[in-house]
Amino acid sequence: MEPICGQAFGAKNHKLLHKTLVMSTSLLLLVSIPISFLWLNVDKILIKCGQQNDISMVAKKYLIYLLPDLAITSFLCPLKAYLSTQNVTVPIMLSSTLAVALHIPITMLLSLTKGLEGISMAYWITDLIIMILLAIYVIIVENRKGGKWKEGGWWEQGILDWVRLLKLCGPCCLTTCLEWWCYEILVLLTGRLQNAKQAVGIIAIVLNFDYLLFSVMLSLATCASVRVSNELGADSPAPAYRAAYVSLGLSIIFGFLGGFVMVGARGIWGPLFSHDKGIIRGVKKIMLLMALIEVVNFPLAVCGGIVRGTARPWLGMYANISGFYLLALPLGVILAFKVHLGLVGLLTGFMVGVVVCLALLLVFVARIDWVGEAKKAHMLACNQEKADDDPKNSSIVTENGS
Repeated sequence: MEPICGQAFGAKNHKLLHKTLVMSTSLLLLVSIPISFLWLNVDKILIKCGQQNDISMVAKKYLIYLLPDLAITSFLCPLKAYLSTQNVTVPIMLSSTLAVALHIPITMLLSLTKGLEGISMAYWITDLIIMILLAIYVIIVENRKGGKWKEGGWWEQGILDWVRLLKLCGPCCLTTCLEWWCYEILVLLTGRLQNAKQAVGIIAIVLNFDYLLFSVMLSLATCASVRVSNELGADSPAPAYRAAYVSLGLSIIFGFLGGFVMVGARGIWGPLFSHDKGIIRGVKKIMLLMALIEVVNFPLAVCGGIVRGTARPWLGMYANISGFYLLALPLGVILAFKVHLGLVGLLTGFMVGVVVCLALLLVFVARIDWVGEAKKAHMLACNQEKADDDPKNSSIVTENGS
């Protein structure tokens, strides 16, 4: 949604914004069906991947009670993208703050009454609160005097609209999935190391800290994507260029800050989750290596946001395949199991892969023709608006999906 809605907002094409919101929600609801079947059979999949039976059964139980979140996030994610691409972020922040404040007592109550299942339920209840609040906000704002609801586009989706969305959502989805799957594979490989329970405990605790930093990375990447797409849609190449490189500069600063924070917290983070001295020592050691990865992860995430803003998400997909799957995983396996470096070897392989992935994306960003991209984005958004006003004019150029 980010490139389409961002460029549409820059070109003042509100019909396209409405179309994309409805199509994205419908598409996510449809995709939730096969994911549900996957979750219902996750125990069999994990066992075949070498995971222990007791861990696999616990994972299945957790995911079964998390199933409602698939439907909820099918509405929540498009609503967030719809608002953020229009530079409307305060409602998202306020609704998230309220939901987090309620999440703590809800989690405590449900965990005491239902155990693990209650923790899973608390997660989707929190998402439901945010979704309801954002939906109410959109309905009120769009329907007020001078709102954009009456500009149409809600139920006017055509085949070319779906083609354009699918051409972009495939690479965008794969880019995100390829990166997340790589970390999931890391956890699975950790389960095959000697003293697997301790190793899995260490990596799980370390990744929990990484998830905290990921929220900052995601915010920076989203800001970069939105600003770049808005300026390109408005046919303003110079501001788009500045937005991209300012975001990249900030990501480098935040990357070093995140790394320093992780190093500073390594002594207190482990004891928050475990009293096992072996796990605490392991967390303290691994967080040093993970801190180096975080320094690279921040600019990597922002580079991904920049290429999304130019409606060329497949560049991020190619970089992820090359860095994570052709280099990080094979090298990590060799270092962990052949050189016998264990968890340190796995993460060393990942660090090398992340660096290569960032280098590729930096090359892609440096080669962007900002003037050409701005003309193309503005033309496509304006052509879409003309096609909406004239049903006979449906010959919209969709090359490069931008």
